[in-house]
Amino acid sequence: MLSDDVTRYVALHRSLGLKFNNEDQILRCFVTYAEANDDQYMRTERIFAWCRSASSPTRARTFYSAIRRFCIFIHAEDPHHEIPPAGAFGRGRCPRPAPHLLGHHQLRDLMTAALKLGPKGSISPHTYHHLFGLLAATGMRISEALALKRGDFTDDGLIVRKGKFGKSRLLPIHSTTRQALNRYLALREDLNAGGSDLFVVTTGQAPRKSTVYQVFRRLAHHLRIRDLGSASGPRVHDLRHMFAVRSLEACAHDRCEVTAHMLALSTYLGHSELEHTYWYLEATPVLLRSIAEAGEQLFQGREA
Repeated sequence: MLSDDVTRYVALHRSLGLKFNNEDQILRCFVTYAEANDDQYMRTERIFAWCRSASSPTRARTFYSAIRRFCIFIHAEDPHHEIPPAGAFGRGRCPRPAPHLLGHHQLRDLMTAALKLGPKGSISPHTYHHLFGLLAATGMRISEALALKRGDFTDDGLIVRKGKFGKSRLLPIHSTTRQALNRYLALREDLNAGGSDLFVVTTGQAPRKSTVYQVFRRLAHHLRIRDLGSASGPRVHDLRHMFAVRSLEACAHDRCEVTAHMLALSTYLGHSELEHTYWYLEATPVLLRSIAEAGEQLFQGREA
């Protein structure tokens, strides 16, 4: 059955260190539809019909690409499975959301507002206060921060064991960040907030990622950092962007220093490719001005 083939396909990719959750969901939804129509093999016509029902062109393209890759895999085992043509739903990539970089005063207001969250007298307000501060101070992904255990806070820094693509890395942290985490752990002891996770709420476990998103949006709306009801505006992930851009801005006037810093930053952020880090050079006028000046010097025949 097609559902069994999907199980094997997903297991193969997860054995390579990929989470593959989105692809798993897409493929299982499609094969449920295909098997309801008594399909024993992958059919191009059926794939087209299902992808056309997507809520947007972007989602249709995402669905189609995931299914086509599965078709290539399964066709190698049995040529009765059809491989739909490449690019049938477009080849464009989803536009990368523009980063919304918080100012230092906005971050301070956000962290202060987090301390006023409920339940009063519980560890939860302190958890969100320190969690947002850590994301801004280290550029960690929210999933990485929520996966931290108490034992991952070491004398050498924070051990990220569940990074993207299953990679682990050690994050050295500033002395002020270490002091803040030590204060947080002391508060946990005072409030009898147990649990093995580094960041916990009243359940004794780390908050869910979706809950952190909701809390961040609510605080951003309250502080008028983000317009109420707007789909755009600062997100939790922008704290990671803020860290990356500000660290590059600190050496923006020294291109040799930027070059040396870029590789270290890419490793620190856990990027799989260096080009993902170079994207941050476009994020602010300060960095773009430096790039423009170098371009002008090259155009004029001078050393950039």
